[in-house]
Amino acid sequence: MGRLRLPVLLILVALVTVTPFVAMVLVAFAPPGGKTLPGAFDLTRATWENFTGVLQTADITRWALNSLVYSLVSVVLILLFASMAGYAFAKKRFPGREILFWSFLATLMVPFQATLIPYYLLISEMGGVDTYWGMIVPTLANSQAVFLMRQFIAQLPDELFEAARIDGASEWRIYVTVVVPLIRPILATLGVFVFLWHWNDFLWPLVIGQSGEMRTLTVGLATLEGENVTINQIMAGATITVIPCLLVFGLLQRYLTDSIATSGMKS
Repeated sequence: MGRLRLPVLLILVALVTVTPFVAMVLVAFAPPGGKTLPGAFDLTRATWENFTGVLQTADITRWALNSLVYSLVSVVLILLFASMAGYAFAKKRFPGREILFWSFLATLMVPFQATLIPYYLLISEMGGVDTYWGMIVPTLANSQAVFLMRQFIAQLPDELFEAARIDGASEWRIYVTVVVPLIRPILATLGVFVFLWHWNDFLWPLVIGQSGEMRTLTVGLATLEGENVTINQIMAGATITVIPCLLVFGLLQRYLTDSIATSGMKS
């Protein structure tokens, strides 16, 4: 019986996790007219009308473009900055390194809502309201990303870096030719997490993107609730937003497993 407890528990947790997603998809494919559960279980009446309806009613294409720009640019820049900072904190020796690292990490205890108004005032003074850069820049100082990079890079053998310096390699060349190839698993793992964080982000895009043209998918779908749009069409729009997340996870799944497999290895 003891061996069955864990699988049964995992199955129950999986069912609880998947149930809202299944309900969303069922309602999205239900006939138009506001039909929800349990009527949506009638799969014989499944239709694509809700998807075509929400695409015609809302500017989904523009919102999806905004979400992609916000997510992809943030992923690239955060991975770049976090990997460089992680390398510096893990392998470089300079005065105040530990104090600086732990002070930076302490910002994790400050909720984003507490810094929302200062962020907005600063970006507004710089003319960043309703712009891509105003949406992206405040999210680039990611403490969690730096911490994960530092922990992963710290496990790499120092001999690799010493050999590269003996060969006359500069710090930038060491970073590009030694560090980056060795941290690809954690880059992929962190890239998935950062993409999901930004793709599903709601509060900051809502505050900084004040015009309809700068709405992301999460913000745009929330505005549909106040318009003449059925719950079926809203669920169809929500289903569309999940597709990129599934694609990103599917493409990078191999790197995720590699990162988990190697995260506990010491050289």
